[in-house]
Parts: sequence; structure tokens; C-alpha cells
Amino acid sequence: MRRNASGLSFYRRKKKINTALLKEIAVWAGEILLTIAGTVILVSFFGYQVSVVGPSMSPTLESGEQILVNRFIYKLFDPKPNDLVVFSPNGNEKAHYYVKRVIGIPGDTIQIKDGEVYVNGELFPEKIEGDAIENAMMAENEILVGEDEYFVLGDNRNNSEDSRYASIGNIKKEYITGQAWMIAAPWKRISFLK
Repeated sequence: MRRNASGLSFYRRKKKINTALLKEIAVWAGEILLTIAGTVILVSFFGYQVSVVGPSMSPTLESGEQILVNRFIYKLFDPKPNDLVVFSPNGNEKAHYYVKRVIGIPGDTIQIKDGEVYVNGELFPEKIEGDAIENAMMAENEILVGEDEYFVLGDNRNNSEDSRYASIGNIKKEYITGQAWMIAAPWKRISFLK
């Protein structure tokens, strides 16, 4: 390399490419793409998104919120008390989906007395705090939950069309499409459901 008298070089130096940094960036980009692809596959194969309609699940779920539903879990397991289930009312797939809390499972007897829910004669262990139930409707007398049926209530017990109503009644397992898994929108409410 020639240098002039002042020590300056007029030849271009080759820039070294930091291959370690490039590999690191490529690995990160690959992991991000793999995570996004995995999430899309999981949600589309195992779940779907539904809109909450009405105030029947308030304050757990509010009208207009988007929730992700795990449609795979009930292929392996049966719904349990306090699960949040998504179902088609009376199997009507053209109606909007309902989201309610499982209270009674097959073989249970349900009765609402003095504003409280009793399962098999014992006070139901609620996961929510709410007002006393003003109208027991059909559950004023004991209701037997049949085989492959579930008794469900909305969390907003005084503003919910649920198993207390003759038009809904006990929910057949075949009408349950999945378990409400997480709130997906709005952003400030994103969380897993209990």
C-alpha cells in the first residue's frame, strides 16, 4: 500500500463483515417467524375467536370483547365446575355463541334457594363475587343434570339467559364447542381466563 508523505492512504480498506452478528440476527428472525407461525397454527387448529355478546358474563367478560376458545380440550376431558364454556344454544349454529360458567355436571342436582346456588344440597363454591340471585326460575325446584349435560349460569346472575330458562335448559355436551381460554381484545384487557 502506498502512503503519501503525510501518512494518509488513498486506497480503500476492505470492511470486515461481522458474521457472528449476522448469524445472531438470522437466528432471532427465524425464532420470531417460527413463534408467529406456531401461534397461527395453534389458534387455527385448536381454537377460534368469538365476540362476547351482552352483559351476562360481566365483570369476567364484557360485551364486545374478543375471546380465544380452546376447542380441543373437551375432546380429551369433560367440562368441570367453574369452567367457562362456549356453546351453541340448543345446537343452533346460526345463533351467536353463548359463554357461561359450568355449575353442574352429569348426575348433579341443582337448586337456587334464597339467592344462592346449591349443588347436590351443598352451597356451590363460587369463583366470582356477585349479587344474590333474584329469580331462580326453573332452578327454584331441584334440577337433575342428565348424562352428557351441563347446568350453566352467567356470572352476571341477574342479567343472564342461562340454564334457569326453559329456552336454554341444561346444555348437551355436543353443543359445547370449547372452553373460553383468554381475552384477546381490547389490548388493555388481554389476559388468561380462570
